[in-house]
Amino acid sequence: MRVLPRRSVRSVICRLTQLMGAAVLLSAAACTEATPGAALSVAIAVDAGANRHPISPLIYGINFGTTAMLQDLRAPLNRSGGNSASAYNWRLDARNAGRDWYYESLPVNPSDINDQFGERFVALTQAAGAQPIITISMLGRVATLSRSRDRLASFSIAKYGPQQNHDVDGMTDAGNGILRDGTPVRNDPDDATVPDDPASQQARVSALVQQFGPARAGGVKYYAMDNEPSLWQLIHNNSHPDGAHASEIAAKVIAYSRAVKAADPGAKVLAPEEWGWNGYLYSGFDQQHSIAHGYAQAPDRLNETGGMPYIPWLLTQWKQAGRPVDIFSLHFYPQSKEYEEPADGNSTAIALMRNRSTRNLWDPNYKDPTWINSVVALIPMMRRWVDTYYYPGTPIALTEYNWGADTRMNGATAQADILGIFGRERLDMATRWGTLDPSMPVYKAIKLYRNYDGRGGEFGSTSVSASVPDPDTVSAFAALRDKDGALTVVVVNKQLERAAQATISLANFAGTGTSEVWQLVENELTRAPDISYAGSELHADLPPQSVKLFVLRRRAN
Repeated sequence: MRVLPRRSVRSVICRLTQLMGAAVLLSAAACTEATPGAALSVAIAVDAGANRHPISPLIYGINFGTTAMLQDLRAPLNRSGGNSASAYNWRLDARNAGRDWYYESLPVNPSDINDQFGERFVALTQAAGAQPIITISMLGRVATLSRSRDRLASFSIAKYGPQQNHDVDGMTDAGNGILRDGTPVRNDPDDATVPDDPASQQARVSALVQQFGPARAGGVKYYAMDNEPSLWQLIHNNSHPDGAHASEIAAKVIAYSRAVKAADPGAKVLAPEEWGWNGYLYSGFDQQHSIAHGYAQAPDRLNETGGMPYIPWLLTQWKQAGRPVDIFSLHFYPQSKEYEEPADGNSTAIALMRNRSTRNLWDPNYKDPTWINSVVALIPMMRRWVDTYYYPGTPIALTEYNWGADTRMNGATAQADILGIFGRERLDMATRWGTLDPSMPVYKAIKLYRNYDGRGGEFGSTSVSASVPDPDTVSAFAALRDKDGALTVVVVNKQLERAAQATISLANFAGTGTSEVWQLVENELTRAPDISYAGSELHADLPPQSVKLFVLRRRAN
């Protein structure tokens, strides 16, 4: 079956985001790279005694991983989420695909990596020694099937008339919910979904506890509260055509969190799982309202949140309710087409933006040049929000992120940069969105951090200072490995065509010794010849679009 891209709805979201002001900027003037020529000389300063803090191992998670992938990557988390999770019926093992695939309700195919739910997802994840994150539906309706378990259409052409598009590859009666004259169909939600409530989700958690034990005894520990609820009116307009009010989401998270914890008091709840910048600032109702009226008089901002942005207001409501949320979780995708670029696109402009836009995760001086048109500094912002509006020190998580170019080295250098940023900036949890394959450069970038030698070789667990002159061209991250005292240094040459020559100074790691060198070059993860260092200095050549990991050990006297 042909499957639409997970984020095909981004084209719809663009209409909302354009109302924020600026258009996407992809000009070469905004992101330039030096002309290829002589190798760029880069001075990298590593101080093993500065800025020391633990790196959470939970930042190396993925979505929809198989047992083999989880083991190979030594991934600690495996999330079952995405649009279909909002309407997953655990009793029938059925999902509604929403806008992603003609709003069809269909039985889950256990062999499809993108459709792993329920107890089998828990089992395959635990078999790899990883922790599953299960998405709890709060939508209020879930998929149903015919008596013979056949798929059902939310916008039947036979019932509602010819529509602008329909499923030509499968269920030809399933339309896209828009009549040929452009009129949206207001369907009967009972056509392909049934009501659902907190009691049903509590029973779901109870069934998982019965099979796998409680969270405190090796059972499912993490439950995410639905998926991008401020987009329900776009993704699941067959069952929730009106954007959710801020008050609806505040109340639902409280109710469903209580249901989860009634079934398993040791479980941890993640919320709000929102999609991106406008989903941080405005409720689904306000986002829907903005299409025709803009954001100047957003109703929920005026009438429900007292002028506060949506997410900070939610945190205040949850704090008043006790502590229903244990982990503050968001999603983030860069908006200069980094993620949406086709696999065969390979645009130089987008590649250069991919090199720069990881700054959105941390840099208070980087103003996003797209429609966002603002400083994001996402990880510091998330920390500030929980410390100000919720409980200080609450863990923060990015349960969906993806910078695209999975099959190109530009994507691998971005992924290596992102994982280094997560550790340096003290993110607590992360799960990368998207189907992975061991042949992908991005897969190998993750493996470089977690299992570079196939025997558990990994980046260190205590972050230390590593500074570079320009992280858009060459970035670096350093950490001490607690189990053997090694200093590990990742250096990423993001430049598309230019090599670099790095001089790495080593403070508070004096002496002489030998460094193992592991490298990801031209989509090959290999061990390079060891190099010696002396006088607290290390020299390395970095090919274009490459990642190198140095494992430094002091020589015994």
